[in-house]
Amino acid sequence: MTIYTERDGARRPQAQPEIEMRVHQHMESSTVRTLSERFRTHRLASTFTLLTTLTVGVLAGSILTRDVGAKEQQHVDTSDARPIVIPNPVTLSNGFSQIVKQVGPAVVNINTETIPKKSATRPGRRGQRTPDGNSPDQGDMQDFFNHFFGGQGGQGGGDDDSDGAGGERQALGSGFIVDSRGYIITNNHVVDKADRIFVKLASDPDDGTRLQGRPATVVGVDPETDIAVIKIDTKSPLPTIKLGNSDSAQVGDWVLAIGSPFGLSQTVSAGIVSAKDRSIDDRDASGLVKQFQKFIQTDAAINPGNSGGPLVDMTGNVVGMNTAIYTQSMGSQGVGFAMPSNVLAKVYNDLIGSSHKVVRGSIGIQFQASTSSAVSRMYGFSGGGVIVSVVTPAGGAAKAGIKAGDILVSVGGRQIKDGDDLVTDISSRPVGSSVEIGYLRDGKQHTASVVIGDRAKTYADVAGDQSQGETPQESDAGQSKLGITVSAIPAAAASKMSIPGGVVIASVTPGSFADEIGLGKGNLIIEINRQPVTDEPSYRSIVSRLKTGDDVVFVIHDTRGKGGNSFVGGTLR
Repeated sequence: MTIYTERDGARRPQAQPEIEMRVHQHMESSTVRTLSERFRTHRLASTFTLLTTLTVGVLAGSILTRDVGAKEQQHVDTSDARPIVIPNPVTLSNGFSQIVKQVGPAVVNINTETIPKKSATRPGRRGQRTPDGNSPDQGDMQDFFNHFFGGQGGQGGGDDDSDGAGGERQALGSGFIVDSRGYIITNNHVVDKADRIFVKLASDPDDGTRLQGRPATVVGVDPETDIAVIKIDTKSPLPTIKLGNSDSAQVGDWVLAIGSPFGLSQTVSAGIVSAKDRSIDDRDASGLVKQFQKFIQTDAAINPGNSGGPLVDMTGNVVGMNTAIYTQSMGSQGVGFAMPSNVLAKVYNDLIGSSHKVVRGSIGIQFQASTSSAVSRMYGFSGGGVIVSVVTPAGGAAKAGIKAGDILVSVGGRQIKDGDDLVTDISSRPVGSSVEIGYLRDGKQHTASVVIGDRAKTYADVAGDQSQGETPQESDAGQSKLGITVSAIPAAAASKMSIPGGVVIASVTPGSFADEIGLGKGNLIIEINRQPVTDEPSYRSIVSRLKTGDDVVFVIHDTRGKGGNSFVGGTLR
């Protein structure tokens, strides 16, 4: 091959072998391939070397560590190591343990046995009231009194027993010794209806020799306050606990609850006094609220089996007896109630007396537990007093001429604050004594000498329920102002209840004035603002004159047969 070059316009041949160019090109291609292969080979070798190094390092470290650990276990000298020493017991600053040591020996475990009696009636279906008066469907607080602390559930005795008897029932509770001769205070509901009662002391062994405890007998009970006194025989003096003055307990004070929750004896829980003079909705067999139960509220944990145990203050004195809890889970929710020690002392002294019962005075009246300020302003007793709703026939008040609707304002010349004040004063007076009662009637002051009667006997003849009469027809009078519709009561029904007439509430508008003050469907109105309501025209006439800002007070007649009146009122807005 001949290669020409152009130079100075002339073409001249340039000789260069073809083989030389091919060799040169081949050498360049071989060099590139060699470098690429060498690079790949070097990278693989480096990676392999790194992995090998790491593997060897890990294996070497494990071997060295094992060898070092073995050498430490075998060769380390621990002669200079100091053993841990448990310190001697010390008294902590809170003092709880000292109080428990002081009062714990006087707290006892109470267990009872009840042999079911043959029912006089046919056995009911599940969910109905049982022969002993208890029902599985009762509310939280009532269920507490009937079942909660008094028992862990019946053993045997289902609803299908043909004779209504069933198996033996056991229950647990607590108590505390107040007299070294063996006198113990507990709750009435712990021992109520029990055929056998056993008391186990804190010092009694748990070796099975006294599995149930020492037999006890009931000295006396007071259902009004749910207090009972029982006694065990003893040959030697027993440890006791002192009752303090519950008036000294203040909201926020530390207290300890001691008892046998779930059968776990000598269990202690701590809390504070959450409130005082707390009332709960506990009623007697006739449906009347128990008026002698004003509790100390505490957040100390109280559970099944604590009932009857002491609530003690930081001096080790009893300020209350654990009696009830409010619960939705059948366990402690931090709302417990204890009967004040001042009440315990008074009832205890009565129960260990010759009659073994509490006798309370009564003048034979019933009254509305609370009234609004509008009622007191309308009827002129803003300074204190109670409106009589029922006067018991043959009672002291009836014999002295006091009538339903009268306002009692003083006892023995002393102004009374409210119903609780009246009950406390009258109930403490001796039966057969006389006291001067001051009262208002039609705005005028009167006095009467009233003989104090036995409360239990006075209320033994309280009338039962009667029919309510026919259901009246609807009317819309007063709906715009009061939020209610009413209809006149039939003359026959009024005559049967010995009243001149009235109107019955047929409906109540939610959120209305009537709804806010507590009026309800079926209430029988016989008076508004001291003006009689005998029919619909009289009702409409009174309502038409009402205006915003007026105090409006309704007199509601009891249609259940007791014949009493209640007073409901508020300020119209």
